[in-house]
Amino acid sequence: MDLLQPISSSSSRLYKMYAKRLANLVIIKFEDFLYHFPFRYDNFSIISKIANVQEGEVVTVKGKVVEIKNEYTKRAKRIQKAKVKDETGIIDVIWFNQPFLLKSIHVSDTIFLSGKVEKNVNKLIFQSPEFEIELNENYKNIHTGRLVPIYPVTHGISSKWFRRQTYKILSESINNVTDFLPEKIIKENNFMDLKKSLWQIHFPDNLDYEQKARARLSFDELFLMQLSAKKRRMEWEKSALGSPLEVEKYKNKIDSFIKSLPFELTNAQKRALAEIITDIKSNEPMNRLLEGDVGSGKTIVAAIAIYLAFLNGYQSVLMAPTEILAMQHYATIRKLLCPFKVKVKLITSSTKSEKKNQGSKIKDQKSDFDILIGTHAVLYQKLEQNKLGLVVIDEQQRFGVEQRALIRKKSKNPHFLTMTATPIPRTVALSMYGDLDLSYIDEMPIGRKKVKTWLVPKVKRNGAYKWIEKEIIKNKSQAFIICPFIEESESMVTVKAATVEFERLKKNEFPKLKLGILHGKLKSKEKEKVLTDFKEKKFDILVATPVVEVGIDISNATIILIEASDRFGLSQLHQLRGRVGRGDKQSYCLLFSESKSEKTLERLRAMEKISFGAELAELDLKLRGPGQLFGTLQHGIPKLKIASFSDFPLIKKAKSEADKIYPKLKEFPDLEQKINEINTKQITPD
Repeated sequence: MDLLQPISSSSSRLYKMYAKRLANLVIIKFEDFLYHFPFRYDNFSIISKIANVQEGEVVTVKGKVVEIKNEYTKRAKRIQKAKVKDETGIIDVIWFNQPFLLKSIHVSDTIFLSGKVEKNVNKLIFQSPEFEIELNENYKNIHTGRLVPIYPVTHGISSKWFRRQTYKILSESINNVTDFLPEKIIKENNFMDLKKSLWQIHFPDNLDYEQKARARLSFDELFLMQLSAKKRRMEWEKSALGSPLEVEKYKNKIDSFIKSLPFELTNAQKRALAEIITDIKSNEPMNRLLEGDVGSGKTIVAAIAIYLAFLNGYQSVLMAPTEILAMQHYATIRKLLCPFKVKVKLITSSTKSEKKNQGSKIKDQKSDFDILIGTHAVLYQKLEQNKLGLVVIDEQQRFGVEQRALIRKKSKNPHFLTMTATPIPRTVALSMYGDLDLSYIDEMPIGRKKVKTWLVPKVKRNGAYKWIEKEIIKNKSQAFIICPFIEESESMVTVKAATVEFERLKKNEFPKLKLGILHGKLKSKEKEKVLTDFKEKKFDILVATPVVEVGIDISNATIILIEASDRFGLSQLHQLRGRVGRGDKQSYCLLFSESKSEKTLERLRAMEKISFGAELAELDLKLRGPGQLFGTLQHGIPKLKIASFSDFPLIKKAKSEADKIYPKLKEFPDLEQKINEINTKQITPD
């Protein structure tokens, strides 16, 4: 079997039939089966004789089927009953509503049963155990009698089906797997070889082997991430800009611009600006990530860099992930730079200017802008910008390597400044963005009021509602109320659903106020209208799911109430908190939770004390682990398949080995090919 063959082009009817479902799991080619790892194992490795089994034990028994039949209950439900015998005794087995089992299990079959032994009317039984038929004397167990892998699956694919296919692919194709890791690294770190690691992560002989396989494959994932980023960085640095930007020549003009601002730059802004200026003075194009909380002043720093590019005779592009955010940037940049004769232009999918220029070329000598602001639409304009000097990308994780590569092709290696308000711990940022230099704005503008945050106990809920109403009426302000789900869920009855909560709040808690609702099932234009109406103060409270966009600026909103706050990571809560505190009024964040776990409540209390996003993200990483770190508001963050962002020693080791191996990469053709495949995949749009 060719591991690189797409599943959809397989000659097997079975695989073709499952191709779309597998694509939901990002399994596109057969090799992807091997890198779709179990998230846990059922331990069925204790094998016992029937006479020795005890109530409550999780065991595996092997015997002959002496009877199997369907029985009907009074309510017409079918129960499948079997008797299985070995040389020491007989045990009863029952399953519920699985009549198809009689087509799989027959009298005289040799069967393995794995599960918990229970007592039923003074008799030991297996209830709904896993089973496996022994097909021949050399049969190898994969579903019973061992550590059994349990996989993340999707609709129409069971863990048992996936396990069977993975075993088949491993058996037929493991010899086609090339170990790309240099022998020296394997020996020095006492790593298991790749073929054995893939076998042992899927079908471990014991937990010790599983841990060794996990260590090897986790290192591989982080090492390849670091090495591919290192290669991109080196290639970026080789492609010199043509000429660096002059800084000293325009120092007086830059100082005048900074003095014209209605506020003083913070020390963190000054530090970030100094790092950017050092980059753009260099012969190598800047490639820097600027991280800072909502309202920390990233846009001002970017505006100064844009003005410097303008003074040097270069154009700039600023890209944002949504139209609303692009329009906000347009308003801000125009206000800042138009007085200094900088021409600012907006292009989004719905602006008249884009429709007018659809399919046409915007040529430098005829262009009517110094800075072009827009969404992804900017990328696909037929731009001939020989004088494009600076590209600023807001919300870095929503664009990625391929968009950066695309815009580089349209110009002569401009300077890149990418920005994010997503709280990312430094350790994670270094892993994800190894090809970028990092700057942090870790303080808020002078005079900006800290959002007061309170964890509200259940007994004070009604009092909180009354206080919110009083504050809105007294200050003529507005509020957000955030609910985790759109509709009621039977499995999560304690979680407030936005649609139900909207009706309840309107009727019972805030009858004097006007309420609006925003959730993910609304169409884009509907969402935009709701947000515009809220901004224009047509209603007082917006009830929303976490769909509330990053960067939405409602300066009159001073209160955010977050229902079931224990269901969110601290990073998500912090980003939601960033929806308020954007004006000059004191703002508040109320966290509602009905959790009784002291550990959970202690985690939420951190929101009362800590106001810097990266610090909260670091704390969440320690408390909850990487699986819960990034959620609804943080799409685009790479998901590690097996490694952990909280495994700091392994991240450090992977980075160290990547730094050492890069200068000698050509000596390892298999590794170089692997890195080239990764980087090619990242810069090829889907």
